Amino acid sequence: MVKMVVNILGLAFVIAPTTAAQQGLSTAPFERGQGLYQENCALCHQDSGAGSPPTFPALSGNDLLRNTARITRSIRQGTNRMPPFPGLNAEDISSLATYIRNAWANNYSNVTSEEIAVVLGGAEKIGQLISVWDGVSTEAQAARGQALYAGSCGLCHGRRLNGAPDDPDMVSTPPLARARFLRVWAGRSLATLFAYTRATMPESNPSSLTDQEYVDVMSYMLTAGGVPAGEDELRPDLQSLARVVIQPQR
Repeated sequence: MVKMVVNILGLAFVIAPTTAAQQGLSTAPFERGQGLYQENCALCHQDSGAGSPPTFPALSGNDLLRNTARITRSIRQGTNRMPPFPGLNAEDISSLATYIRNAWANNYSNVTSEEIAVVLGGAEKIGQLISVWDGVSTEAQAARGQALYAGSCGLCHGRRLNGAPDDPDMVSTPPLARARFLRVWAGRSLATLFAYTRATMPESNPSSLTDQEYVDVMSYMLTAGGVPAGEDELRPDLQSLARVVIQPQR
């Protein structure tokens, strides 16, 4: 099964540049955009671009992708559901936009970094990003999150946050702390974790917690995994959360 998955993924990376060449696009930005898509977008919108509507809209066959300015602002600033990506510069966004506009069932023109820079105006510079290891929440916030976790998450993800459910008849779930969790989420921002968790969890009743409660649970997840506490709490604000990057232990 694992071998089959690896072969399929390998095939996808072979097919994509061929598609770009068939559409008269330069393969370099397309391939670079594909890598950026896998790192930043595939979690929600799927490798196939089909998404999971209405929670995560489909990108394949999406007419809204005609609008380059809309794509640019959505990636940089985020939307009501989608987190912003302040760590992507104009060249990154142009490659990513070129990929999603020409992958799957889409067939639009490529996008240059100059076009992206015009849309961004003076905001094309990347702001300062920090790591979760810099102390981004407090012990008090983690304590609140622990209480919430016990009631909303622990049944499925386990008391140790290791994905082993308390009920032996339940299937295992993704770990929410420590090395395995950090490896899976490495390079993604807390805004991505927040937006994804809010949209999909608890599985039986997504979005049933308040935004503050979701970041409190995230604080507990980090603290339980050995991430040091700091002096300020996490705020349920996508812009600030987007500047905190999840990294493996230093």
